[in-house]
Amino acid sequence: MIRSYRDLEIWRKSIDLVVDVYRATEHFPRTETFGLSSQLRRSATSISSNIAEGKAIGGLNYPRHLKLAHGSEAELQTQIEIARRLTLLTEAEAAKLLDSAAEIGRMLVGLLRAVPRQ
Repeated sequence: MIRSYRDLEIWRKSIDLVVDVYRATEHFPRTETFGLSSQLRRSATSISSNIAEGKAIGGLNYPRHLKLAHGSEAELQTQIEIARRLTLLTEAEAAKLLDSAAEIGRMLVGLLRAVPRQ
């Protein structure tokens, strides 16, 4: 039974993605502290935060927050690709992050379809 956002597998996976993004950006140059590194971290964090906030508030806010999370997931994938092209992330790091983000994106689409609209 799902009582809280903490019970959602998608929320747990999105938290794992945040941790992976933080670890992957630890080695970015200092010049990226307030640039791409910060953007990657904020968009990854936004996914799990919007899932949690929407679930906690409930009602019509839940689908809206899931859509915001989905937007953040697309933003994150774009930023990962930029970091890869700038060789700030290795191919392997980028592939792992992109795979995780894509999985969460698919889960968000499925959850959006399943959430009742009022």
